[in-house]
Amino acid sequence: MSTVFFIVAILSALWGVVDFIMIATELERRGIHVNMFLARILFFRYLNQYKSATMRETGKVGPLYYSYIVAMNIALVCAVIGLILRRGRFWTFKELA
Repeated sequence: MSTVFFIVAILSALWGVVDFIMIATELERRGIHVNMFLARILFFRYLNQYKSATMRETGKVGPLYYSYIVAMNIALVCAVIGLILRRGRFWTFKELA
């Protein structure tokens, strides 16, 4: 059962990576340079710039921002559940009592 949660976590993480690449593309289209070499370090900065740019243009935060946040939260929650389930196999009732 934990394998299912790990697969969902990996797929959600990939979804987040695709969202971040699309965010970088949108920032480049708006004239904001994105250094893809340092993107892993500066991704919070780029995420905030995307949020600010879309807020300025439309008055609302762009959909890629929320898509990225949801994808990363799903990945985190599923990874934690998968770890708990995997660790749970080795617990015995004597340890819990």
